[in-house]
Amino acid sequence: MGNFAFLETEWPELFDEAARAEHLATADPRASCFYARRCLELALNWLYRADESLRTPYKNDLSGMIAEPSLLALAGPAIRTKMDVIRRVGNAAVHRTATVPVADSVRVTGELFQVMFWIAGRYARDPGHLPPTGLTFDTSLIPRPALARQQRQEELKRQADEFARQQAELAEARRRAEDLDAELAALRAAIRAAKKANEGRPDTHDYNEAETRTFVIDLLLREAGWDLADDEDREFPVDGLPESASRTGRGKVDYVLWDDDGKPLAVIEAKRATRDPQAGRHQAACYADALERRYGQRPVIFFTNGYETWMWDDVSYPPRQLQGFHTKEQLRLLIQRRAGRQALGGVPINSEIVNRHYQSRAIRRIGEVFTAGGREALLVMATGSGKTRTVIALVDQLSRAGWAKRVLFLADRTALVKQAANAFRAHAPGLPTVNLLTERNPDGRVMVSTYPTMMGLLGEMDGDRRRFGPGYFDLIVVDEAHRSVYQKYRAIFDYFDALLVGLTATPKDEIDRNTYRLFHLEDGVPTDSYTLEEAVADDYLVPPRTIDVPLKFQRRGIRYDELPDDEKEEWESLEWDDEGTVPDEISSEELNRFLFNSDTVDKALRTLMLHGVKVAGGDRLGKTIVFAKNQDHADFLLKRFDHCFPELKGRFAQVITHATAFSQSAIDEFSQHDRMPHVAISVDMLDTGIDVPEVVNLVFFKLVRSKTKFWQMIGRGTRLRPDLFGPGRDKRGFLVFDLCQNVEFFNAGLARGDGHVTPSLGERLFRRRADLLLALDRILEDVGQPPAEIPDEPATGEQLRWALVGRLNAEVRAMDPENILVRPHRRQVEQYSELAAWERMTPERHSEVSEHLAPLPSGFRGTDDSEEAKRFDLLALRLQLAVLDVEPGFGELRDQVREIADALLGQTTIPAVAAQQELLEELSGDQWWDDVTAPMLEAMRRRVRGLVRLIERTRRAVVYSHFTDEIGEISESRLQGVALGTDRGRFATKARIYLRSHEDDPVVRKLRHHRQIVAGDLESLTEVFLASGIGTREDIEAAAARHDGLGLFLRSLTGLDREAVREAFEPFRTGRGLTSGQERFLTMLVDFVAANGVVEAGQLYEPPFTAVAPGGPEDLFADADVDTLISVLDRIRATAMPV
Repeated sequence: MGNFAFLETEWPELFDEAARAEHLATADPRASCFYARRCLELALNWLYRADESLRTPYKNDLSGMIAEPSLLALAGPAIRTKMDVIRRVGNAAVHRTATVPVADSVRVTGELFQVMFWIAGRYARDPGHLPPTGLTFDTSLIPRPALARQQRQEELKRQADEFARQQAELAEARRRAEDLDAELAALRAAIRAAKKANEGRPDTHDYNEAETRTFVIDLLLREAGWDLADDEDREFPVDGLPESASRTGRGKVDYVLWDDDGKPLAVIEAKRATRDPQAGRHQAACYADALERRYGQRPVIFFTNGYETWMWDDVSYPPRQLQGFHTKEQLRLLIQRRAGRQALGGVPINSEIVNRHYQSRAIRRIGEVFTAGGREALLVMATGSGKTRTVIALVDQLSRAGWAKRVLFLADRTALVKQAANAFRAHAPGLPTVNLLTERNPDGRVMVSTYPTMMGLLGEMDGDRRRFGPGYFDLIVVDEAHRSVYQKYRAIFDYFDALLVGLTATPKDEIDRNTYRLFHLEDGVPTDSYTLEEAVADDYLVPPRTIDVPLKFQRRGIRYDELPDDEKEEWESLEWDDEGTVPDEISSEELNRFLFNSDTVDKALRTLMLHGVKVAGGDRLGKTIVFAKNQDHADFLLKRFDHCFPELKGRFAQVITHATAFSQSAIDEFSQHDRMPHVAISVDMLDTGIDVPEVVNLVFFKLVRSKTKFWQMIGRGTRLRPDLFGPGRDKRGFLVFDLCQNVEFFNAGLARGDGHVTPSLGERLFRRRADLLLALDRILEDVGQPPAEIPDEPATGEQLRWALVGRLNAEVRAMDPENILVRPHRRQVEQYSELAAWERMTPERHSEVSEHLAPLPSGFRGTDDSEEAKRFDLLALRLQLAVLDVEPGFGELRDQVREIADALLGQTTIPAVAAQQELLEELSGDQWWDDVTAPMLEAMRRRVRGLVRLIERTRRAVVYSHFTDEIGEISESRLQGVALGTDRGRFATKARIYLRSHEDDPVVRKLRHHRQIVAGDLESLTEVFLASGIGTREDIEAAAARHDGLGLFLRSLTGLDREAVREAFEPFRTGRGLTSGQERFLTMLVDFVAANGVVEAGQLYEPPFTAVAPGGPEDLFADADVDTLISVLDRIRATAMPV
């Protein structure tokens, strides 16, 4: 008699398979795991037929059945985990050639026993066939190995394929016959009765979850390629331990992960699931000490309880939480980097990738953060200032320094992924780059992906090996970090054990504090920033000039009583809606949403064509983006453009939106200077991230109230474009045509930072239910015991309380522990899957469920999960909290319910509404609301929520009109937050262009190579500037006055040859034996002088130098040495001043 005898009578087929798995557990472990998996699949096939509460899975295989949320809600996470363990080990047994240990097959058989016990305990129809409560899995009942032929893996695989085919055919046949299958109906009726009878029987069985948790640790290790096949992999003996770790000085390491040379790469201390894994931290460190003494190599430390896993490379970083383990290659690399990676301050930045001072400064600052032990950095750089190239240079530096082998670059749109991949290939050809949207090359050093694609790849397995384990990437770059890191995509950064760099163009004071928190930064203080205003002042970007286009209808809307008589007739003849209603006015917000007026659009387009920036000798409108309100608006704009300008033959302008077929091809064509279209009409698609330097006109034909988005849209025009208007005639600015008073709005300071993402409706409902439960538990003296049955309409606070518990518990039970978002919160999910955890809602428990469980996805599905019903649930919950004085605004919330009731009373011809007419009439009045209680509101919620979606919404058709609009005086306005540029700025730019294109000129060579100039040198350049029209004498004199001389001004434009600067400082360096900190400071000083031409002594006490020496150079050098440094700077300065 074996462990599965309780199955034999009611489930003989399951008994045969389970007994076979048990019989072969020691004789043929591979076959045993195969039969255990097959038994589970048969069991679930039966369960899905028998229990009508289970829904058909999305995929009719074992994985699909286990993942189905209704099964998770029924069985709970613990049983669900056991099922998945059986599936995973069974799959590996069939598909992997590695030896299957006897220990694995015995453990899998034990997990199968627990699953079968659970099934029999709930579904046995005869009480006499219920397994005894005290029954436990007895390994002594497993037959000892016999001289039996072990089945070959190919044979098992053939059996598995044949079994899968048979199960699929059987399932399809059952599905076709299900409605007519009387046998199935009888089975479900019998199971329904058995289930109800067995639910009254307390389940005190020990499902041995601790053993399952240990098995899960083993499986996580296998995901990283650790098979643990040798004796020394587990329980490895060590000695020489301190008394704090062992009274005898001896101990056994739970796991040791070995390198091929016999040296330890990692130790793992596994604590019981009930203990905090931090409790194993000291003990694991002591084990690492012992192994280091013995083998001469300090292993990486892991400590875990199966729920939480922490890694501690105590040579380099404090402990950090992970969701798995590193592979052998990754651990080996971690250890090699301890001594092998170079100090970033001494690794030069590739000037062929970046050659601007602020880009080098940003890379140096990130290097300082990483060198100091930080793992996150955030760069705020204006759109067009070269964020991508900066990070490519950073990746290049980190790669050469031995800090990063594999890099993940994340962007939020397909076009940006393609753009980034092309940039990496162009500027860092030595780093193989893979676009994960289109390629699956495992040899890529840089992988570029969208967030959803990467989320999907996290679960990708090769047998039982995870393709992208936690240690796969060394660096993650987050493009547009201000908007992409929230909610579920943040799980990517929590999953990977990598350095993190965020990029954003959002002004630093507009970034949501959650972004700073992710990067462990003080609010408003990024790692480095470079603003649009700075970039314009440095002539790296161009400024906007804003044109106010005051169209009357765009600002005030259209009012019937202001129209002339003939247009009033047109107004009355329009088909406004299905009811024949004629409005008195159309607001400016409604304009271009459903009403499109031809004259308004025509006047706007003519203004653009008349006043817009022209190219091609002034014969053609330059590249232009029109930001439309919606797809209908964009289509209407194109239609009117072609009508107003038929000579352009319908190809000059094009709609480019997400609805456009081959939209990327259209963007590529728009990006080419001489190709049509020259006007791109877009809805959202071109608002951010598209790099077209030729754009010289932006048209805001829609209202924008997000400051972040507004500046992103402005950024479409800020990029430089040399020779746009002809040789030597560069793009110096661009025009913003504002039809919706956006500039006025943002200049008034009315916008707020908008990086925050509103929680999902499901998350808000979960939190509100938890809030209500906490409020009730504060009021109720005795919450009682869970009732056997909760009435459909709870009449008391206690009944309402347990109804809330039932709903919250069901949602938690339907959370999949293997989901990448749920995994880090597995402990809380398993804890609150049990009703006992909800016996009393304390503030501490409320905080825990709100923080850990509310944001998680759940497979729970109610009777009506429409958005309308759930929004009404939220309204009712807020009302219940208001009644309990937890939330203000009762009157306003009550009035919203009244409005809904009034709307439904107009539709009593619908039977479902008519059935609730009496309640709806009471809700519309006052009396029902007197002394209303939380249980009354709960009953109301349940009866009304399903009706809300029936409220008839008046359909407004698209209306096209031809009313005469009025346009006021077109004027230029100033956009606050960016300098508009000056004649002086244009002189500096022209002078810089001349100097850089004439580097062989003897005077320019003197300026660039630290050679003394004379008065005649400056006189000759002045004559050139005047003769060439580069500047006026007033421009030259003003520049000289601002820079203490024309020579210093010109030196600031040319910069200095770096080798010449290095030679100037070489006497200072010689013989001093500089420390690493002094060397970093001196290298930074050389770079800064080379970029800027001159440096004042006072600048040494400002950024970027304060990053190395916060108190100034005296932090690093003796006073005499500081004086010597300043004298070198003075000599460099003097060579640019004529003698």
